[in-house]
Amino acid sequence: MAHYERLSALDASFLGIEDGNCHMHVGGVMIFAAAPLRAPDGAVDIDRIRQAIAARLHLVPRFRQRLAYIPYERFPLWVDDDRFRLAYHVRHTALPHPGDERVLKRLVGRIMSQPLDRARPLWEMWIAEGLDGDRIALISKTHHCMIDGISGADLMSVILSPFPEEVPGTPEPWRPRARPGGARLLIDEIVRRAAQPAEAVRAAYETVLRPEKLNDFVDATQAVLETLAPALNPVSKTPINVQVGPHRRFDWTAMPVADLKAVKNVLGGTLNDVVLATVSGALRNFFAQRGADPHDLEVRALVPVSVRTHDQRGQLGNRVSQLTCPLPVQLSDPVERLQAVRETTADLKESRQALGAQVLTAISEWTVPNVLVQAVRLANRARPYNLIVTNVPGPQIPLFLLAAPMHTAYPVVPLFENLGLVVGLFSYNGGLFWGINGDWEQLPDLHDFVVAIEESFRELQAAAQLAAAPPAPARRKGTRPRVKRAAQAS
Repeated sequence: MAHYERLSALDASFLGIEDGNCHMHVGGVMIFAAAPLRAPDGAVDIDRIRQAIAARLHLVPRFRQRLAYIPYERFPLWVDDDRFRLAYHVRHTALPHPGDERVLKRLVGRIMSQPLDRARPLWEMWIAEGLDGDRIALISKTHHCMIDGISGADLMSVILSPFPEEVPGTPEPWRPRARPGGARLLIDEIVRRAAQPAEAVRAAYETVLRPEKLNDFVDATQAVLETLAPALNPVSKTPINVQVGPHRRFDWTAMPVADLKAVKNVLGGTLNDVVLATVSGALRNFFAQRGADPHDLEVRALVPVSVRTHDQRGQLGNRVSQLTCPLPVQLSDPVERLQAVRETTADLKESRQALGAQVLTAISEWTVPNVLVQAVRLANRARPYNLIVTNVPGPQIPLFLLAAPMHTAYPVVPLFENLGLVVGLFSYNGGLFWGINGDWEQLPDLHDFVVAIEESFRELQAAAQLAAAPPAPARRKGTRPRVKRAAQAS
């Protein structure tokens, strides 16, 4: 039987806002030990890796589907790809000498600068051998219309294994379902649209008769107003709010999660508060290097929030809302920055911003499908925030590609219009991995920002260690410190 699935308005919006400069794919850079993946001749056994991935593809059917469109309206759908070839999507390359991480970062930037082919399933995996330390990298690239951060983490757990496997599994048989004809798609859409007025009338009738529904409507209206408020109060234009081109730079750093927990346990707040305070300090130093006075800047970050329920774990697609969080770049003291972030995030938790974004998405499902696309574009031009900071929790156990353990996993978040810098974080097996994506032309000093992140966190660590240090023992009255007598003797 012919089969298709309609994209949600949120998923479709990532197709609509994509253009020649802003490619809407998310990704990751995963580094593995190379030895368990080698063939007898010493080269990486790409055929065995492809077979291992093929054996798990039945768990993610979307990876064998491509886009189709409703006639005239051009709203996107998923249909099975009758030309699917795994070798097209799982690609093999090698790093040039010296094969260090700096070379790998350049390769990631080039791969992320290329848009995905919309005539095929919207994903790629690049196996890059030749990384020093007898390692290989898996560079993943998937369109945002297919996954958000949480579903990307779930997908990683599906493709990889929690225990080493020497022999790849056997792929399950698969046969593509037929694609529906244009007439059926058009009729189905007409029927769907015809049912919407009746649903709207029923919803309005229930709102009038049931007071709790009216309260929900009032809450939703207030939530939308709170969500739109940042767009009416633009942030400062900073060195990272620039015209974005098609080319990317990518960089990273890593920290033990235990180190961030040690800071929050002493200074207070949540792990995400420590992250935002660290980013605030890094931006303060980075702006100063660029000649911008941080005291004159009002800076906000867009912080995506997952609204994925437990029952929706493991499903692809986007289930996210968002919060707009001020960043205290004006403050020089790291403890004061963290305290300011704590107060802000506490207020945001009481706000309705996350609900407002969900309401706007629901409205776009009921009205013209590209309403959400136009809303996002207008919001970006109004500059309601300066950058995106997204922190996705990942599995806290080791994962394996066949028998090769995964050491690190750096997330790649796409750039949006006028946002030349984004920060992605992913926690895995006790580590917190920062992936920093930037525009190639506008941020040639991207690594300086990575250094600023590391320095900003060290400031928080030093402050936490000082606050946790035991007080000096009290001196008896009339005695002098030993150090002073020694100094006098010298």
